[in-house]
Amino acid sequence: MKKSDIYIAIEKFEKAIASLREGVNQTNTDLERDGTIQRFEYTVELLWKTLKIILTYYGVECNNPRTCIKEAFRNNLIDDDEILLDMLEDRNLSSHIYDEDTSKEIFERIKNIYINILERVVQMVKSNIK
Repeated sequence: MKKSDIYIAIEKFEKAIASLREGVNQTNTDLERDGTIQRFEYTVELLWKTLKIILTYYGVECNNPRTCIKEAFRNNLIDDDEILLDMLEDRNLSSHIYDEDTSKEIFERIKNIYINILERVVQMVKSNIK
């Protein structure tokens, strides 16, 4: 693992967040909402994998999304693990069960809460790279 791997992972994560923000801002139909939720799923996947890369570089092992989020919190890479675990739960719900009401609820959380948290997380992670 090289330090440059961290910067590459963060760059991919930032691009995913920008794509998610674009989706949130342009969603007007059910189809667009579904596409935005898929972007959310991808972004949450990159979130935990980015945390894993950073933690591994610093000698901390984590092998699944939940553990990586908890370890990132313990190691002060992020300041709130609970909201990220909520995102993870919504990502799992949206990718395994399709229910229109649940889809709408998740989209509203993405739009009103999660996108802002993700943007804050990437800034925090970048500022904590040693």
